[in-house]
Amino acid sequence: MAQISSTSRHDTHSTTAAANGWSTKRIAVTALFCAAAAISTLILEFPILPGVPWLKYDPSGIVALIAGFVFGPATGAVVSVIPYLVHFATSSGVYGVIMAILATFSLVMPASLIYRRDTTFKGAVIGMAVGAVVCLAACILGNLIVTPFYTGMPADQVAALIVPALLPFNLLKIGINCVVTALVYKPVTKALGN
Repeated sequence: MAQISSTSRHDTHSTTAAANGWSTKRIAVTALFCAAAAISTLILEFPILPGVPWLKYDPSGIVALIAGFVFGPATGAVVSVIPYLVHFATSSGVYGVIMAILATFSLVMPASLIYRRDTTFKGAVIGMAVGAVVCLAACILGNLIVTPFYTGMPADQVAALIVPALLPFNLLKIGINCVVTALVYKPVTKALGN
């Protein structure tokens, strides 16, 4: 009968060992990122353009971008989805959840994938620039499809809002998320010990 060494048994059940790259620290920090993003989207959410009160900004995208840069695209994806599920219980409902996930995921995934290949400031900027373009396109398309259901507005009325409202709102939101991320990423990374 084969014996399993105590070392291999310990490694298999260790709470500090990485399992497919997900160490206990990474799981714990990801949970903290999710909590911070959920709090941001529930408490710090506010409209930033007059006339379109359903278009609200919150800093949860910054949290998701930092998570993607610190721990990679998989963590970025988790923090781009889980925090917004709380909106099922709010007035935003299913449509708000869809749009929040679409907006965050489409920015964070390209940015963190590019940054994973080039972990320099230049790589982060290129990643965020590509993510911004993808996010802007996804948000405009998503608004054309989802907003008529969410607001009850006809599709042509939503299309008429692209230039005066949807485009500036999304550019402003993406710009804030990317600039703040660029400013705070390094201090946050140092604080997390990465």
